[in-house]
Amino acid sequence: QVQLVESGGGLVQPGGSLRLSCAASGIIFGMYAITWYRQAPGKQRELVARITSTSSTNIADSVKGRFTISRDNAKNTVYLQMNSLKPEDTGVYYCNAKRFGTGFEYWGQGTEVTVSS
Repeated sequence: QVQLVESGGGLVQPGGSLRLSCAASGIIFGMYAITWYRQAPGKQRELVARITSTSSTNIADSVKGRFTISRDNAKNTVYLQMNSLKPEDTGVYYCNAKRFGTGFEYWGQGTEVTVSS
């Protein structure tokens, strides 16, 4: 059974930091690209950051310079380091695992991030 479990969300003041984790099980983790998406209240889900199976990264312009994504294949985990958080970063953050060229794609349940004073 495939599981993606996000953790690390919470309430933080503007300018603060959080580190989200996405822990995977049931897949050959190193063969999957892992993407963080977020969905703010009343808005569509948007891509935040992606790390491929070869550790190439893609960061959305809205968070570039503030967020970084990394992976630890030995721990089957991807991290999203979020610094200088802004209220507009508020939302539910979802982890997605996708093996490109196949039909294999999985989603986590999400972790909520609230940036507010």
